[in-house]
Amino acid sequence: MSQLVKKIGALIFSLLMVVSTLTAIPVSAQDQVEITYTIWDSRQEPGLREIADDFEATNPDIKVNIQVVGWDQYWTMLEAGATGGSLPDVFWMHANEINKYGEHDMLLGLNEYIEQDGVDLTKFPEGLVNLYNINDVQYALPKDQDTVGLWYNKTLFDEAGLEYPNEDWTWDDLFHAAQTLTNKEEDKYGIAFKLSNQEGFYNFIYQNGGTVIKEDGTSGMDLPETIEGLDFFFNFTREGLSPEIYLDDEQIQALQNGKAAMAYMGSWLVGLFQENDYLKENFAVAVLPYKEGHDRIGIYNGLGNAISANTQHPEQAWKFVSYLSSQEAQEKQSRLGVAISAYEGTEQVWTESDENYDLSAYIDMMENQVLRPHTKATAIWEQKSYEILRDGYIGARPTEEVAKETAEMMNDFIRQEP
Repeated sequence: MSQLVKKIGALIFSLLMVVSTLTAIPVSAQDQVEITYTIWDSRQEPGLREIADDFEATNPDIKVNIQVVGWDQYWTMLEAGATGGSLPDVFWMHANEINKYGEHDMLLGLNEYIEQDGVDLTKFPEGLVNLYNINDVQYALPKDQDTVGLWYNKTLFDEAGLEYPNEDWTWDDLFHAAQTLTNKEEDKYGIAFKLSNQEGFYNFIYQNGGTVIKEDGTSGMDLPETIEGLDFFFNFTREGLSPEIYLDDEQIQALQNGKAAMAYMGSWLVGLFQENDYLKENFAVAVLPYKEGHDRIGIYNGLGNAISANTQHPEQAWKFVSYLSSQEAQEKQSRLGVAISAYEGTEQVWTESDENYDLSAYIDMMENQVLRPHTKATAIWEQKSYEILRDGYIGARPTEEVAKETAEMMNDFIRQEP
């Protein structure tokens, strides 16, 4: 009898060990749901991968695959995916494209999920929240926010005996410094002003009291204040103080080759300064100069994390998106230097992410900022604006002429908006 008891006891013990082992086995790949997160900036991928790893650690049944597609191919890829019903589960959304995707049932409406989980949208800039809300339906949660600063070459300023840009600098100081730092014989320029809206002429328009979109929804490009701000911006190129620049790469090359001493650049481009030894050693960033008698205004924008309306895993995709916008993940995004997070109180952490630069100027620019102007047809009229304004930028036509033509073009497209 005792022998039988021993055998039964041994059998029970063995069974308990098997059960214990099985319960210790982590979620298998077969049990996991895989979702794709598509972005366009490879510099942000390492930090976002860390954040995704944190998410997976507490959600072992969900696997996040990050896919990076460059900006030039990103929207082509999304259009093809939308046509074929195969958009990524989660992906970045931009102000220029939100209406196109949101109004045509390509994005998952998030209202029910937001209410269910008690997501507090007041923790994000109101402008960014509203940007991704169409007809009272929220189609994306804010991922980050951005603004613009003035980068300058300390060495070239020292050699010219000029004070560094600071919070007291006005437009006149900027123009005087650009003149002093320009040496046409050596093909060197005081500033590298790219023909850009957020990093260029929008700042001068709004600092001069102008506007791109008026309160009635029509173009403000033909307003006197707008034209005057544009004209000041164009003067830098027309007078040979800035080279003609149309691309980010051209602008950064002008700085790292010592060809230009200053540039207006967005916070999303800080990574470019981290990758080059010359820039690390010689450059710093300051707030934008202001027009005397006017406010210092900067233009801001921000991305949103959206979910495909056709995702096969809406619950899992929402879990990930809501985590990306949580205080924990937003703070880590800032700390890792991925981007300036949009969640209230996490912005300052971003300035501590880089030991080479004092990035506080970008945060200071957020004290008085205007959301990058947009309408439903922004993607169309912005591109055509560049084509028209280029003639003013290079001095081929008067500023007033190209500004009024731009306003007419914009209004034609705005009138066609549903």
